[in-house]
Amino acid sequence: MPLVAMTREMGSLGKDVAAGIAARMSRRVVYQEIIEPIANKMRLRKSHVERFLEGKAGLWERLTTDRTSLSIYTADETFRLLRDGSTGVIRGWGAVHLLKAIPHIVRVRVCAPLEMRVRRMMERLGTDNRAAVEHEIGMSEEAHGAITRRHFGVNWRDAEHYDLVLNTERLTVEECIDEVECVMRKKRFQETPESIRIVENMAVEWAVRSALRRDPRTNGMGIAVAADGGRVKLSGVVDAFREADVAAEVAAATEGVREVDNELAPADPLALRRRRLA
Repeated sequence: MPLVAMTREMGSLGKDVAAGIAARMSRRVVYQEIIEPIANKMRLRKSHVERFLEGKAGLWERLTTDRTSLSIYTADETFRLLRDGSTGVIRGWGAVHLLKAIPHIVRVRVCAPLEMRVRRMMERLGTDNRAAVEHEIGMSEEAHGAITRRHFGVNWRDAEHYDLVLNTERLTVEECIDEVECVMRKKRFQETPESIRIVENMAVEWAVRSALRRDPRTNGMGIAVAADGGRVKLSGVVDAFREADVAAEVAAATEGVREVDNELAPADPLALRRRRLA
């Protein structure tokens, strides 16, 4: 079954579209569920991570948030939820861009003109403080833009990143759901053995990256990870062979890894030569 990755603008009714799609699939929408496990891995409060991702973090929260770890753990949790069998829609968290290589993911953006979104949010919140609502929308979009630029090098507003862009000024929520369902029925978005293999490989790659980041012995290493059918290749430069052996040990203990191809090399070329001659 195809899955949906969705980006929505605050006040666009994207939340309602996501809920409607998931209901028709008899599956769930993933959004808040991803925050707590990320916070646990980073040893931060859930509210800390949530405020940072929503662009509401104060100076101390921004200074104490490891952006690289946040990116790795978010990807790892996204794939864990993607594979659990109950997920139908993943809303936000850069999923549209993270999952772009997977053929059975339908990438959707739900939008509306700013003026309409401001009016909707004022009505929803029961306020006539237009400036406060505009500020809230602006912070949300600034945070989203910063995250997608930093982690994916893209402008999240560009239509080329989506299979379907829906404007709720012109379409009702039900019509948006119908359009997504129509796309999901197309042959090119159906699961295949190859598309499932891509998911499994990417899930293992991010699980290994996450394990390496969490382990204090390896969290500072710059290691490239590639997975294929349970076989993981580690490549890059480390300070010593001992570090390469530790990284391989951490990778081998990760769920889904059957074999580790350790191509890590020490920064000292003489050490590499000595080892080969030994």
